[in-house]
Amino acid sequence: MSEEINHRRRLFGAAAMTLAAAQLGVPGSAAAQSGNTSPAAAPPVKPGTTTSFAALKQINAGLLNIGYAEAGPANGPVVILLHGWPYDIYSFVDATPLLASAGYRVIVPYLRGYGTTHFLSSKTMRNGQQSVVAVDIIALMDALKIQTSVIAGFDWGARTACIMAVLWPQRCKGIVSVSGYLIGSVADGKLPLPPKAELQWWYQFYFATERGRAGYDKNRHDFANLIWHLASPKWDFDDATFDRSAAALGNPDQVSIAIHNYRWRLGLAAGEAKYDALEKRLFTMPPITVPAITLEGDANGAPHPPPSAYSNKFTGKYTHRNIEGGIGHNLPQEAPKAFADAVIEVAGY
Repeated sequence: MSEEINHRRRLFGAAAMTLAAAQLGVPGSAAAQSGNTSPAAAPPVKPGTTTSFAALKQINAGLLNIGYAEAGPANGPVVILLHGWPYDIYSFVDATPLLASAGYRVIVPYLRGYGTTHFLSSKTMRNGQQSVVAVDIIALMDALKIQTSVIAGFDWGARTACIMAVLWPQRCKGIVSVSGYLIGSVADGKLPLPPKAELQWWYQFYFATERGRAGYDKNRHDFANLIWHLASPKWDFDDATFDRSAAALGNPDQVSIAIHNYRWRLGLAAGEAKYDALEKRLFTMPPITVPAITLEGDANGAPHPPPSAYSNKFTGKYTHRNIEGGIGHNLPQEAPKAFADAVIEVAGY
């Protein structure tokens, strides 16, 4: 869950008392620009209208063979949509046709450890540290000969969008990040939070144990279902919707990637030395200079900081908006039109 511990620990430390208000949907920061209009809003859509993608594609990219959905004109401006844990590409199943119909080439990849994405070598470390997912997406862009793209996502995907904007701004036309600035550091991950905030991170402590690893491996389906309900308490998703996405957690590398991700954040598992230089840059919490829109649902049950805690991290053209209507953590699937509108708007900056 991109309810990320790293940078959020620092944000929570400064804003723990305002968290409850943020979860109810506080107004956007005064530092953000007005977001009342968009240049070409997507048409209305009822969430759950679309239930499938066209046949998935596979391509070798970096360390992976990546499975991805694609829609829209091949020569259209590119948008890459990134999911988080424990979700998958179906978080964008309704937003994708909206963007494709607006003329965008939409790429929706399974992240490492999900769905049909797999490692090319059995010897490659099943690494979940924050920089590697961004490295994967740059490799995907290179494999598809995509020079620039709007990067949009939530949870792990939102963090990846932020990281790409910092490390490779020349490859990012703009980003849409649900829950804001999610870049973190291991040092921040070691800092304690107020008790109520720590309670929301119960699963990270579970994953820090071998019992937790075994429990997640044994009960992936039920574990993910619980997280969905906690993170989106007002989203009345049906079994078919959940089961469609839960299938992606059957990936043989899912447990290793997820457990390493959460342990790495706490400093309980080492990353790979070849990514040290990238992480060193990220640990300074650099600003995001590319155009950006941040979104937050009014019923997000996952840990998340208030917009005022991160608005100063966006130094380019920037808008924040809160999405109302009982919208939880999986914002692209719960509010696909609002998400697609934000992508279209940032693409027009």
